[in-house]
Amino acid sequence: MGTETAGPEARQPVMADVAKLAGVSHQTVSRVLNGAPHVRPGTRDRVLAAIRELDYRPNSAARALVTRRSQTLGVVSFESTLYGPASMLDGIERAARSAGYFVSVASLRALDSRSVQEAVDRLRDQGVEGVVVVAPQTSAVSAVAKLSSSVPVVAVGSGARSSIPTVTVDNRSGAEAATRQLLDLGHRTVHHLAGPPGWLESQDRQEGWRLALAAAGARVPAVVVGDWSARSGYEAGQRISRLDDVTAVFCANDHMALGLLRALHETGRPVPGDLSVVGFDDIPEAAYFIPPLTTVRQDFGELGRRALELLVAELGGTGHPVTRVQIAPELVLRRSTGPARRG
Repeated sequence: MGTETAGPEARQPVMADVAKLAGVSHQTVSRVLNGAPHVRPGTRDRVLAAIRELDYRPNSAARALVTRRSQTLGVVSFESTLYGPASMLDGIERAARSAGYFVSVASLRALDSRSVQEAVDRLRDQGVEGVVVVAPQTSAVSAVAKLSSSVPVVAVGSGARSSIPTVTVDNRSGAEAATRQLLDLGHRTVHHLAGPPGWLESQDRQEGWRLALAAAGARVPAVVVGDWSARSGYEAGQRISRLDDVTAVFCANDHMALGLLRALHETGRPVPGDLSVVGFDDIPEAAYFIPPLTTVRQDFGELGRRALELLVAELGGTGHPVTRVQIAPELVLRRSTGPARRG
């Protein structure tokens, strides 16, 4: 019985193969791959169809030598499972891929000046064209302000405190809207379960809450501080549930609101009949809480797109060094809020 010998390994398609199949020159294929203008739509479609049929993969290293463009962006973030920072990173990556860029991520345990600078230097050594820094903490903003970089840098999540081009969610206006909604329902004041003090989101949401209360002439209660976790919301809820005068709570994120809802349920404080609750983030599970949570939605997809626009503008030399973009959040009404109880 004969043995079957393996044939030579299949040759990977090259640009000339694409050109032959599409019936064009290799220069035309190159122009399509590099996004050059002045290629007829029909010709571009034939080239793209040939690329798909042959499963052609351009040699990015060779193309970078010719175009001096790596089509790669760097992102500096930090190791976190928190919904906000993780969603920011996801939004940036999706926008970059949609625009034809590769993404190289440097994930840090701490966002101090030395760690951020070293991460940017490593990414620059990899040939990235620009860097996005996810900077939601005060330490990160300080680190970004001290950055020395030969490539453009854009910050995400650092609010108006950053000295470089920045994209952020307008946390202050979102908190104001959440607080006003509760006041409009007849609650005399609104208590606040805040995030950790070192987080810019926590600071801005607390400021928005205070501004809304001040505008309404309402009393400003003492702030209860959590750590973004459902556990801290639960522990705060055990204390809040013993305060009969509390009828409304604005939580700085949805996970703390989840813990609060659990504590209120266990202590016999029905929501929203006895006490109304609003969160912030609109995590995917928020609509399935009991009751479904009224919250403030952040558009992380738009955040990523606008961050990419800023970075591309910087790459093209058309950006402005103090450009700041704020993304408006949206109040999502569900069943965790209701009129203030009487009596």
